[in-house]
Amino acid sequence: EEVGIDTYHHTLFEMLGNWSFGDYFKREAIAWSWELLTEVYKLDKDRLYVTVFEGNAADGLSRDDEAYAYWKAIVPEDRILMGNKKDNFWEMGDTGPCGPCSEIHVDCRPDAERREIDGKTLVNADHPQVIEIWNLVFMQFNRQKDGSLQSLPAKHVDTGMGFERLVRVIQGKSSNYDTDIFQPIIHYIAGKAQIPYGMDEKTDIAMRVLADHIRAISFTIADGQLPSNNKAGYVVRRILRRAVRYAYTFLHFKEPFLYELVPLLAGQFEGVFDELISQQEFVQKVILEEEQSFLRTLVTGVQRFETYAAGTTQIRGDFAFELYDTYGFPIDLTELLAREKGLSVDMVGFQQALNEQRNRSRAATTVDADDWIVVKEVENIDFVGYDQLECATEIA
Repeated sequence: EEVGIDTYHHTLFEMLGNWSFGDYFKREAIAWSWELLTEVYKLDKDRLYVTVFEGNAADGLSRDDEAYAYWKAIVPEDRILMGNKKDNFWEMGDTGPCGPCSEIHVDCRPDAERREIDGKTLVNADHPQVIEIWNLVFMQFNRQKDGSLQSLPAKHVDTGMGFERLVRVIQGKSSNYDTDIFQPIIHYIAGKAQIPYGMDEKTDIAMRVLADHIRAISFTIADGQLPSNNKAGYVVRRILRRAVRYAYTFLHFKEPFLYELVPLLAGQFEGVFDELISQQEFVQKVILEEEQSFLRTLVTGVQRFETYAAGTTQIRGDFAFELYDTYGFPIDLTELLAREKGLSVDMVGFQQALNEQRNRSRAATTVDADDWIVVKEVENIDFVGYDQLECATEIA
């Protein structure tokens, strides 16, 4: 929901970083990260802040004094900030390797604003110009099934830095989308739409959505995941449909357009991700088919929504379900349309209608219809025919 609306979140981003499997730990990771940012990339030290895990009583964890001491040797203490478990303790799931982390944040605000408000008060406060650029994760524990933490025999490092954010800072931009990563695609979109970028917030957001979403869509399809109605495929379909909706509503593209961006994107990643070039025609075909299908749905669904929304302060759950069930409208798209009009959606009512429909479907499968017998209840069916000639399965 934030992608395209703010300046620094993406559905897909390139991750830079370094890893150690017991070869080095906090001292080296901290020193090297500071050296790279300030001596190699020449970032202004006065704009950088670092965070250290403050500890957590529930887990029996004290403050990460080791990381604090290493940072203190190279950074003024007033630029070392304490972070809570949410921001400064990394876990991959309910169990498995985990540990405290140190984030490096950069203040991209103009000097006048920085003099008025101290940047350290804006760290981890969702300020669009005070953003995390690098996260140094120190994996020193293993989370057990009972929730307890067991110290790892070898301590590891896993760091992650967002390429798009780094480029933004180096190029002195106030938005990731103003860098040469996104501008070629945005310029192409603006030219096709005959709408200048940077003149209107709504059309700017739409162009950013398209420039971002085409990356996630194209890379995912090239990597083997097709749009579908369940699991990972549904994520791809939702992202694609969100892009189509913004293109249709704000940029007035009434015909498929997203697929046209694939060659431009593939050219940008030549030598980096050549799979997109080799599969360019296939990726375009998949996106075009999805666009054509959803545009037919979108026209009818949007008209239905606009008519209904004109006389109400809330979108009823049964109507939201009708859009979903009859017109193929994802519920998050209905919520998006509602938010833009200052309306809410009765999600309780929607879920109730959805559950009732599922119950009706289950009941229908128990009816004896001549020789048709339900052997086993199955909620999701995965089609694997694109990649496999045979597979093991069960009769449903």
